[in-house]
Amino acid sequence: MSSKNIVLIGMPGCGKSTVGVLLAKRLGLGFTDTDLVIQQETGRTLQAIVDSDGYEALRRIEGQVLLTLDVKGHVIATGGSAVYSDSAMAHLARNGVVVFLDIPLEEVVRRIGDHSLRGISRHPDQTLDNLFRERYALYSRYGQITLAAGEQTPDQVCEALVAELDRRSIAPGVR
Repeated sequence: MSSKNIVLIGMPGCGKSTVGVLLAKRLGLGFTDTDLVIQQETGRTLQAIVDSDGYEALRRIEGQVLLTLDVKGHVIATGGSAVYSDSAMAHLARNGVVVFLDIPLEEVVRRIGDHSLRGISRHPDQTLDNLFRERYALYSRYGQITLAAGEQTPDQVCEALVAELDRRSIAPGVR
């Protein structure tokens, strides 16, 4: 088994956690969901952090968690705001391939519903549309592979990603 990680980035609702679990099973890798790591380390939900300390606190905590993450041979599902930390993204890319799961804004809205309940790190007066545009540029910058994931099932996204990783000879454990 390879020690390289596969790092999933993208908007909330794009399938990072769901596809991540499927991909880890498919490739025989470990799985880490950094949102869960944050919750475990802080003892609070992401929404509770945003509600009590603000979105900047969540971004700061997320950056710290990512910088201390030390796993090998894992699929890592990051939080949607991971891309706000240049140093954290550089750390993740050092031992991994970064994959941007790209879905259109309309699909984000459909999948996440009431985004005020999701613990999304955004300015209090920022619309989801503005947040999407702001983050899209960051996801595009950091994603070494961009995979259109909007109109596919999680299984289809997983298989498309396995095929792309295999095509690039970076898929560990693919037969």
